[in-house]
Amino acid sequence: MYFHTGHFAFTVTNFLLTYHSLLHNTETPTSSSSPAVKSLSDGAALCLRGLLASPEKHLAAIVDCSGTRILDCGVEVQGTAELGVIMADVAMGGRGKTELNSNSSSLSLPDIWPECPWPLVQVHSNDPVSACLASQYAGWQIDHENFKAMASGPIRAAIGKEKLFETIGRREQPETTVGLLETNRLPPETVCHELASLTGLPTHAITLLVAATKSPAGMVQVIARSLETALHQLHERGFDLERIVRGTGTAPLPPEIQGSLHAIGCANDAILYGSVVRLDVVGDDDSLEAIGPHAVSSYSNLHGESFSDLFKQANQDFYALDPGLFAPAILELRNLDSGRHHQFGFISPEIVEKSFLATG
Repeated sequence: MYFHTGHFAFTVTNFLLTYHSLLHNTETPTSSSSPAVKSLSDGAALCLRGLLASPEKHLAAIVDCSGTRILDCGVEVQGTAELGVIMADVAMGGRGKTELNSNSSSLSLPDIWPECPWPLVQVHSNDPVSACLASQYAGWQIDHENFKAMASGPIRAAIGKEKLFETIGRREQPETTVGLLETNRLPPETVCHELASLTGLPTHAITLLVAATKSPAGMVQVIARSLETALHQLHERGFDLERIVRGTGTAPLPPEIQGSLHAIGCANDAILYGSVVRLDVVGDDDSLEAIGPHAVSSYSNLHGESFSDLFKQANQDFYALDPGLFAPAILELRNLDSGRHHQFGFISPEIVEKSFLATG
């Protein structure tokens, strides 16, 4: 948990093309039944093709577990940062794209953080509710005997038992599905059978990508959740998510990390204190001004301390922390109807730097 992307500036031509696409898209926002639109699971499978063909290129490995295909992306293998980009795209069910860029000036932070020394992970989606909340959000924890993991990916929509799906819809009944597990161990057979039971699928119809947070791939795929944190905060605060047309999130990537707890701290600090999320929305402006201040990390009374310190104070229990903390540092809402821009929150470079450069 934190727990080819487009750029922040969209041209008029891109907007008109997107608007034309929306006008002629017959899929309803809460359904994946349209044959013209691939399911989240199908989208994830497309993102996996290259990796499955040559896992060694990304220092990954394929393991069988009672028929379930396990892609070890950073547990018993090294993995790569580029593998984390693939994991992030898989996590969004192919409904978003991720970019890892070492040149911050080519993305969108110069106006906010002109001297950012860290590589940036940027994610973009033209269907962020499906990509982020129906798929990427680590919506439930697997706690099975001695195995614990945060689970995400299209498998969540295939299971569809989280309360979140009562609001956003987007449940699916795929013939095969894909999930991501954030954990330091490969899953045992009992977990693979449990997931098969929850999805109603045979074990061989499930693919799981597994990585520890401290691994290169694991760190990238976690930090690629900046956009997701904004969507989740807005959902929790009752915002009409169907007003969101598209979104982009950017967050800094720390250097290589050795310890698991240090990795968790860095991943969270990158988002809470260093991320910028921009959403294109429609509707009125008053509601944006009302909700915006509540959907950034600075709204939490825990804001200002490094996540490692907060995590220690909470006895390493995420659920003992204020849920409002898990939000982007900056949220910008751009109203396509009125043309107005609304910006909330601020970044804290000093906290990010202290976190990233700590020895763990």
